Amino acid sequence: MNGTTGTRDFAPVLAQVKPEAERLIAQYPDSRSALLPILHAFQNVEGWVSPEAMTAAGAMLGLPVSVVESTASFYTLFFRRPVGKYVLQVCRNLSCQLNGAEKIMTHIRERLNIGHLETTHDGLFSYEEVECLAACDRAPCMQVNLDFVYDLTRENVDALLREIMAGTYETPPLRQTAKPAANWHVEQDWAQKSPGAREVSSPNDPGGMGDVSGLRMIERLADGPVVLSGRPTEERLIVEGAARLKHTGSANEH
Repeated sequence: MNGTTGTRDFAPVLAQVKPEAERLIAQYPDSRSALLPILHAFQNVEGWVSPEAMTAAGAMLGLPVSVVESTASFYTLFFRRPVGKYVLQVCRNLSCQLNGAEKIMTHIRERLNIGHLETTHDGLFSYEEVECLAACDRAPCMQVNLDFVYDLTRENVDALLREIMAGTYETPPLRQTAKPAANWHVEQDWAQKSPGAREVSSPNDPGGMGDVSGLRMIERLADGPVVLSGRPTEERLIVEGAARLKHTGSANEH
């Protein structure tokens, strides 16, 4: 591997990460256990986990790139596209929703003129609405580059944004070696969806208590046939969704 992929010379990044990767590999009886910290090491240098980084990690560990990519895609703390210098991750789970998270999310989206998994045109902010951050006693909350910010109000959010824009915010910016695009979702994660998640408002971005995506998915299952396939046996079962739901309801009544 010469460190060059496409039009980008990856050799300097690889040279910087390789000593740390070798140190990590030596710590584990099974070298595969070093995969996550190696990916973090690449992200610390580049600000994201690039395709070249995943290829390099696989080569160091003797793993197929598909295994590395599936691992990186599982963990939300790995960015597989360049992101802003400050990643704002607002909790949208129950406790935060009950304490006004919807208003906070709306306020941030309007202030920055971006939505879920999008980045401002200057590359300063990326925005994400995330699941429970385990700070329910200080809801609503968010993380800014993984540092917690509690008891959110529109006023303290405005103050935070002003400090970041002025360069005085206490949390340091992320490394940014490539200009982020307008959005940072990975297309293949969005393209192929199960039947229940198609033709709904936003299956990847549930918008809290007011979102109807879940209801639309249930309606699709109730209105159309449900095909259960891909089992390890030859058994195939096709039933009408509405009939199945009715039968389930009758059984529960008894």
